Amino acid sequence: MTHSTLPAPARTAHPGILGVGGYRPHRVVPNEEICRHIDSSDEWIRTRSGIRTRRWASAEETLVAMGAHAAGKALAQAGVRADQVDCVIVATFTHMQQTPAAAPRIADRVQIRGAAAFDVSAGCAGFVHALALAADAIRAGTSRYVLVVGAERMTDLLDVTDRSTAFLFGDGAGAVVLGPVGANAVGPVVWGADGAQADAIAQTTPWNEWHGTTGEHAARRPALRQDGQRVYRWAAFEMARVARQALDAAGLTPADLDAFVPHQANVRIIDHLADRLRLPSHVAVARDVETTGNTSGASIPLALDRLLQEGTLAPGARALLLGYGAGLSYAATVVTLP
Repeated sequence: MTHSTLPAPARTAHPGILGVGGYRPHRVVPNEEICRHIDSSDEWIRTRSGIRTRRWASAEETLVAMGAHAAGKALAQAGVRADQVDCVIVATFTHMQQTPAAAPRIADRVQIRGAAAFDVSAGCAGFVHALALAADAIRAGTSRYVLVVGAERMTDLLDVTDRSTAFLFGDGAGAVVLGPVGANAVGPVVWGADGAQADAIAQTTPWNEWHGTTGEHAARRPALRQDGQRVYRWAAFEMARVARQALDAAGLTPADLDAFVPHQANVRIIDHLADRLRLPSHVAVARDVETTGNTSGASIPLALDRLLQEGTLAPGARALLLGYGAGLSYAATVVTLP
């Protein structure tokens, strides 16, 4: 009896980021507007979070539309045609339609046909999770070019009367294209989750318990809630350890970096992490949150896009990416920028 054999795996390819793109909604929302709904002030919000403005999407700026716009920019910068893309991964937890996923719809918007397309839900850490999956797909030979999108409409889960969260969140999308490069430009990922703290950031009401009814006993529309102090302590201290592990896994030190791009939760956490990592003065620290707000899974690619568009980083710059949030989930890796 003869047996068929599987083909030998192709030589491992080295994945790298080839292009970056972002989309920010047109509407700019200053702190003064937020304070119409909560007992707060511009000074308090800036002191607490560093946020001066954020972007809120219009009805036409859907999650899919924003993601497709960012994806198109990333593809153009990468010089990769839509018909070359093998896989599309979208990091989001605010795509309100359970099925179909956002990824096939975004792929269709940018004329990608026949590629694998799926969503990843890991909250604010989702983009780095998706990036790691894309890099592994290229290493394994199952894909040559992968489009990774982080897209969120946080305002769809925002309670504008909640003083602890109303000022934090914004909408937007960012994207990167990964493909084979001459040397490995995406380091090993360090990731994990602590489900024992799942209630630290959570949706108030499951969708199956909310039916849009009205009246005294009706459940309120689901919104996002978080224990701010608890999340701050976890992020500021535990995520510094994760960031150091990612550097160690890549065989690098803080001095080898050109940029630190953490999830844009708030400036206080960002600055605390930078201090704990003892980053040298030449390392650019992303603070896109100041004018974009916390965009969850979109925050890291949007921050990358800003650093590149402003010319802060030159081609070949090394950046430490660190995502963390609901779950509580986290993921970190070092990448070389195009």
